[in-house]
Amino acid sequence: MMMGEVQSLPSAGLHPALQDALTLALAARPQEKAPGRYELQGDNIFMNVMTFNTQSPVEKKAELHEQYIDIQLLLNGEERILFGMAGTARQCEEFHHEDDYQLCSAIENEQAIILKPGMFAVFMPGEPHKPGCVVGEPGEIKKVVVKIKVDLMA
Repeated sequence: MMMGEVQSLPSAGLHPALQDALTLALAARPQEKAPGRYELQGDNIFMNVMTFNTQSPVEKKAELHEQYIDIQLLLNGEERILFGMAGTARQCEEFHHEDDYQLCSAIENEQAIILKPGMFAVFMPGEPHKPGCVVGEPGEIKKVVVKIKVDLMA
């Protein structure tokens, strides 16, 4: 897991493929988009714009992926994301290969970050993360999840 702020993107130390994907997403002006999927480079790089209310972590499941890297960028509101290192997901459901996700009920040695608008978190394949968790009181957030095919890192 890595995190940073859009305003300091050039000095964030991201792999060029990740920095390029985030730059593409920002150029598409996600804050002006309706919720939905937007292709940036076909299936290699796309973004999901979403608006929803944050929830208690006990109401949510962690997710992990195999084929895509997630860059979770918060546009409005506040969001807590719980996460763990690769291999720490527990009580997992069957992997959905066609949609590249697996849901898990627990993360061993769980950690947390709080995102504010303009902040992003990068989750590599195999790293469990539970986004959309409440900070204080439930509130509406708008965010974009940039999906980058892991092959682009080679």
